Amino acid sequence: MKKSGVLVCSILFFAMNVFAEESENLFRSSGKIYVVVSVLVTIFLGIVIYLMVLDKRIGKLEKKEEEQENN
Repeated sequence: MKKSGVLVCSILFFAMNVFAEESENLFRSSGKIYVVVSVLVTIFLGIVIYLMVLDKRIGKLEKKEEEQENN
């Protein structure tokens, strides 16, 4: 059972690599690779900015909680 699962996963992994190479060449030939890269960078930057804002908010809440515990 375990061997068949590993076999299926490895076949899927290699099949995905072949498809990825074909789609990469398609995007590169049509010039859309830059659109894909810019969208991915935008999403990544949005997540990073969101996490930074969230960290600041959590820090403020922690400071308020410490002040309330000290009083």
